[in-house]
Amino acid sequence: MSRKRYLVVTAGGSGTRMGSALPKQFLELDGKAILQRTIERFVEACPDIHVVTVLPAEHIAWWRKYCQERGFNCPQRLVKGGFTRFHSVKNALAWVPDGAVVAVHDGVRPLVSVRLLREMFGAMDAVRALIPVTPCTDTLKVLEKEADGTLRTVDETVDRQRIFGAQTPQLFLSEDLKAAYTQGFDTLFTDDASVAARYGIPLSYIAGERFNLKITTPDDLRLAEAILSIPGDR
Repeated sequence: MSRKRYLVVTAGGSGTRMGSALPKQFLELDGKAILQRTIERFVEACPDIHVVTVLPAEHIAWWRKYCQERGFNCPQRLVKGGFTRFHSVKNALAWVPDGAVVAVHDGVRPLVSVRLLREMFGAMDAVRALIPVTPCTDTLKVLEKEADGTLRTVDETVDRQRIFGAQTPQLFLSEDLKAAYTQGFDTLFTDDASVAARYGIPLSYIAGERFNLKITTPDDLRLAEAILSIPGDR
């Protein structure tokens, strides 16, 4: 691939659902900060990747100190997070040149495999955007909430064979994604794929990974620790 590779890693959240004073991306997972493990996966898969890390403004100094003290010497462009994830990614894209492939990844998804990353970057020779997805395995119910908070059934059926969950990283040609982010913010923009789709960029899909979980709660953290304890290439 002739295009340079960039990673925008979104770690600008406060992580209130984790219930800790320190944002979740900085909590330790088997002896390392979750964010460090996330970035290391990309560096292992693509040693020449350029990293743009989005952080809460009040924790940029903390992260610099952590990297220095832990000997985590990966070069990074540190960018202040915005009001929403949309604004955070937009801030980061200002440091990504045209003519590159850019991966946008949640900083709290540290278990994505090197195999998937290499497969996705390799596939970008033939597509403009690539999104990892996993099939829904649960039975889905459409419910409405009453004024008193109770739920009632809605006469609507959802075919779960047509429902997939989107993961990250989501990969794009950088000039495409930068153009898509010139659009005004919309609350329906829940990921980069939704921003790109609104702009008319064709999306392609690839099978994601069950273990590529997003760590948002203490239970997620315990599950990630259990997964790391499994012998293998993780």
